[in-house]
This record gives sequence, structure tokens and C-alpha cells, in this order.
Amino acid sequence: MSQYQTIVVKVGTSTLTRESGELDLNYMRSLAQQLSILRRQGRDVVLVTSGAIRAGMKRLGLSKLKTMREQQAAAAVGQGLLMRTYAEFFRDEGFTTGQVLLTRNDFTNREGFLNARNTLLTLFEHRVIPIVNENDSVAIEEIKFGDNDTLAAQVVALLDADLLLLLTDVAGIYVPAKKGQGARLMREVREITPELEQSAGGSVSGIGQGGMATKVAAARVATNCGATVVVVYGREPNVVLRVVEGEPLGTTFLPRPRRLRTRERWLAFSSPPAGDLVVDDGAREMLLKRGKSLLPVGVLEVRGEFSSGDVVRVLDQRGRELARGLTNYSAEEAQRICGRHSDEIEAILGYPGDPEVIHRNNLTLVEV
Repeated sequence: MSQYQTIVVKVGTSTLTRESGELDLNYMRSLAQQLSILRRQGRDVVLVTSGAIRAGMKRLGLSKLKTMREQQAAAAVGQGLLMRTYAEFFRDEGFTTGQVLLTRNDFTNREGFLNARNTLLTLFEHRVIPIVNENDSVAIEEIKFGDNDTLAAQVVALLDADLLLLLTDVAGIYVPAKKGQGARLMREVREITPELEQSAGGSVSGIGQGGMATKVAAARVATNCGATVVVVYGREPNVVLRVVEGEPLGTTFLPRPRRLRTRERWLAFSSPPAGDLVVDDGAREMLLKRGKSLLPVGVLEVRGEFSSGDVVRVLDQRGRELARGLTNYSAEEAQRICGRHSDEIEAILGYPGDPEVIHRNNLTLVEV
């Protein structure tokens, strides 16, 4: 058995549907068979599936979605079709499926994060295969992930998964080759560089909502959580089983050496930052090399509007992100005490405050 115990598989719309817009039943049956084999091997498997909106459009006779209401209606119709089809194919393999519909709100607060995690873990205990999708029928723009690559990476963070498999409509991640030689397929990525991010384009098929850029972004999150990520052509025969058993297909992103703990993963990736704190080189040194808290004396600038308890980013003077954490102060309070020593806080604010802007127990270093 390979080293992967908890596996998240995401399949895109263009891979899951025919050109006509109908669900590809033969493909869905094969996917269910492969995931069932992994489950019988004792592995925990989550399927993050796209395709609901596309399937709903076909059923409603819509060639184009003109409004958010039409998109949500198509999702409501298509989600039922999608789940019924998966349920039938997995039932043929002897497994029950469980539908888990999520929005960004389910990840932004610690309680919601843990509730979603516990739901998935309980489904595993009962040998149920969770099928995850964004709740497109009710989600508004402010709480949408926007693509299932991002959602799949969040599920990796949620479960501390070992492998994220992104099934797509191309062979992997392509980057420009030498001048005049087109593009080359990257087989292995040890570090996600700005150059790699810039070379990633949009959706190849024009059908799905994601693209190579979202897959690279998802890989950044998942590898920081200690998972291997493979981006691969989803219609390769038995692609899931072959990747899990170690066959070198597509593009493999190697995990970062240090696996973040559950709380660190939530701080780093699941709760969007409400603002920024720019720190000096002394504070940068204390955070990165000595594992200290962030004190007000090291803060140079406060950006954004946030409240005490919000997640904020910590940036160096060159704009590079160093960490994320829960701030003890609002933006207005932080602005008043930045650059000052902790023993001056009470005199400045008129009441006792915490000596740290962010305590080290509420801060995690990130490589984003």
C-alpha cells in the first residue's frame, strides 16, 4: 500500500460532462469504482465534485446563465442529478455516499471549521464516502470559493489529508519552454515560485470556473499542509488508482517538510485576513527565527479595518507575507500603539491591554 491514507479527489466540470453538457455516466461509474477500491483498502476518501451547474443547465434547457439567480437555480437542479447518479454507482460498489455542501463561511470561524471536520471524520467512521461541493444554490459572491480547486485544498487543510488529486482536462501544469519551443509539462514541483504562478493561465476548456492558476494556488495551500498534490488528465484510464500507487502521471507538487497543525492550518488558510500589519526587520527576526510573539514596538504600519480577534497578515517591509494570526487589538487601537513599547499601552489607550499585538500561540508562520 502507498503512503497515502487520506485522499481528496477533485474532478472538474469539463472532465465530468460530455460536450453536450450531459453527465458522462460511464466516466462517473469508473470514478466510483476506483474510489471504492481505495476505500476497501482502508483509506479515507473524499470526492470534491464540480458539474452541478452544467448538469442543471442541460436539464433546464439553458445555453447561457445570465444572472446569479439562474446560476443558483441550475445548481439546485444539477446538484440533485449529480448526487443521485453518484449514489447509484457507489451503491453498486457497496458504499453509501454523504452529501456535504459548503461555503467559505463554514471555514472562516474556528467553530465552523471544527464542525465541518468532525462531520467528515464521522462519515469516515461509518464507511461513508463524502461527496463535497460548494453550496452554489444559496451562496452569494461574498461567501463563495468561486472554484472547487480552492474548496478541495480547504478540505485537505480540514482533514490533514496526504494527497490532493486534481482531475482536469489537460495533462498537467505547463510552463514556457525555451524561446520558440512552445510549452513543456512540469513533472515535479518542489517550490511554487512567482514565475510558476504567472505562467498558469485560466480555464482551458472555458467550461469550468477554475483553471491552472487556481490549481497552483490550491497546491500552495495543500503542500503547506503536508499533502502531495497531483494535477493530471482526468480521463486517463484508472488515473486515480495509478497515481495513488505511485505512477508518475501529470504534475506532482511535493509537500513542504513541516506539516502544519490543525489550528495553524485554520489560521493560515481557512479564515481570510481582515487586514495587514507591516513589521520591521527586528520583528521579522523574532518571528521567523526565535518563535516570539509580535509586540507593538515592531509594527511599522497598520492596513485595513479589523477588530480584536480577527485574522490578520504579518508582512515584512518588502511586502512578503511572514505569518497570520489573531490580533489582540482593533485596527484603530493597533494604529495608536504601533512602534511603542508594551509598557506604554495603558497610558496610550487609557486601559490595560495585552503586551502582544499577536501572541505566539495565536500565530502561524506561512509560506504563501
